[in-house]
Amino acid sequence: MICWVNPFTGLAGDMLLAALVDAGAPLDGIRAAVGSTGLTGWELTAGRVTVHGLAATRVRVTVTDTATERRAAELISMAGAARPEPVAALATAALRAIAEAEGRIHGTDPGQVHLHELGGHDALVDIVGVAAALHLLGVTTVHCAPIPLGTGTVRTRHGVLPVPAPATAALLRGALVTGSELPGETVTPTGAALLRAMRARYTPPPAMTPVTTGYGAGTRELPDRPNIVAVTLAEPARDAGTEPLVVLETNLDDVTGEVLGHTIARALDGGALDAWATPATMKKGRPAHVLHLLCRRAAVPALRELVLAETGALGVREVAVERTALPRHTTEVDLEGHRVRVKHGPHSAKPEHDDVAAASAALGLSLRETAARALRLARERPPTREEPG
Repeated sequence: MICWVNPFTGLAGDMLLAALVDAGAPLDGIRAAVGSTGLTGWELTAGRVTVHGLAATRVRVTVTDTATERRAAELISMAGAARPEPVAALATAALRAIAEAEGRIHGTDPGQVHLHELGGHDALVDIVGVAAALHLLGVTTVHCAPIPLGTGTVRTRHGVLPVPAPATAALLRGALVTGSELPGETVTPTGAALLRAMRARYTPPPAMTPVTTGYGAGTRELPDRPNIVAVTLAEPARDAGTEPLVVLETNLDDVTGEVLGHTIARALDGGALDAWATPATMKKGRPAHVLHLLCRRAAVPALRELVLAETGALGVREVAVERTALPRHTTEVDLEGHRVRVKHGPHSAKPEHDDVAAASAALGLSLRETAARALRLARERPPTREEPG
């Protein structure tokens, strides 16, 4: 999934998080990821607001913790405990980028940097929350429009500094920025660090098929425009006939063949496009099987839960794949009063085995002869019904 970020009036961590929630990232999943860091004394909520006629989402972090600063090493350690692991990797990368920028500016070891303005709960919630939202939405690539820089100064614990503040300017190295007439700080260190950690590409929107757009509102009110960040989630443009799919996999060394067969049947009934098992040898020479389910992204949550519930597996892998599917259709023929479906592709046709088996048993014919008769009928007679295959 592509995420194209349009920082219309700038970028802050809470605005980006709000935009991803508006685009469909589940708030419960984000809270769970933040909670896995061990952080306590916080609450994350999201609500709908209307700013200059535009409906958007605004997130709010309510804290009972009184800490206003923490050393970077402490925040990085907490972010590293986040689950799942890709969330921790992105969050720690963002926090390390901030620590290194602050360390260079103040001549301090990055791990010992005191993150004054970023040291409370909200920075960790914003950073881990954005990382979790991207993971939950299946985002693999981030593109960003030019970032507008404000004018004037910003007041910090170190005094009045120019906009962008030195740490933000350092974090924007390599980004594409543009001037604006907006007064004050338009980009926060958290926002800039997240773009760096996401390895955002500063390009126009790539060739893509938009799926949804979310709008995240900041708390600052502007007199003539909404203070928002927009994110568009999109599928990459693909050649005709190709489709992005997911393969769910898990290794199983303690289930019976009956359980495998039952799970495959349930998966096919539950939305899997295909399902199969391959033999494998696991550690210590244990014989096992790898269960594979091919499905569309929307079917992943339900099929993942099915596999975990039916097999007792402790985890499921997701592998993104592309399938090139040739055109196909299905016809029905009447074989002496028995319905037999026949699937046709550009280069072949094949009767459905279950229909052939039922007709074979009823007519007292072999499977091979029954299938051959069904194929002859499919080629010689007009179909009784035709549908997509």
